[in-house]
Amino acid sequence: MLLRGICLTQQSREKPDYGNWVSKKIIYLPAILGLILLPLALLYLPLIVPSLIFFGFTAYFLYARHLLSANGANVQGQIWDNVISNLDWDGQGRAIDIGCGNGALTNRLASKFPQAKVTGIDYWETQWDYSKAICEANAKIEGVDGRVEFQRASASNLPFEDGYFDAAVSNFCFHEVADTKDKREVLREALRVVKKGGKFAFQDEFLFKQLYGSPQELLTNMQSWGISKVEFIETCNAPFIPLALKLPFMLGRSAIVKGEK
Repeated sequence: MLLRGICLTQQSREKPDYGNWVSKKIIYLPAILGLILLPLALLYLPLIVPSLIFFGFTAYFLYARHLLSANGANVQGQIWDNVISNLDWDGQGRAIDIGCGNGALTNRLASKFPQAKVTGIDYWETQWDYSKAICEANAKIEGVDGRVEFQRASASNLPFEDGYFDAAVSNFCFHEVADTKDKREVLREALRVVKKGGKFAFQDEFLFKQLYGSPQELLTNMQSWGISKVEFIETCNAPFIPLALKLPFMLGRSAIVKGEK
């Protein structure tokens, strides 16, 4: 009984690994460049300027990583929760998480909607510390592994029939899809697999006009695709997002499009 109690305690302490949007690689690279330039600055003083700039980037990304982390300000967790809170769905049927990463949004959906079956898809490219194996391990830790599945697929060509899902979510995936220049087409593909009357909540850099046009232009495009109800919500100014993360290359262009097909 004592051994069983120890095992249960160890299991209860196990935490899912959802990663961090500021990877360690982003921190290491400017730090290494700064360290390379610093001794060279002793020979050529002007090199101290780029060295200090690189150290500045390192400090910023370290701070940003802390803010996003569950051990810091947990901004990532609040962003995932905000996406799901904008999905006006009854939880009956099938849902898809497009660009699931390590399964954070997928598992949250399954936890919130115990009657739902949830599919997470991702391409799991090497520049991110994500994988199908980690997704499955996280789902088991969260206790939803019986109702979720994960598969490798591109968001630009989803391997599902039209209208296959009752609901769909995505978080900062569409702008990352390298094989499609027009990111609106990635959004359109996501909506293709949602059934008529199905619900959706997608967050991306929708305030980036070079990718999506103006908010009104984007909404007009979506309506021309047959979307019956759609709403545009700027999330970059959400109260839980610290000022340091509101820069354009971080969360400063984030918005949600939500509605009903």
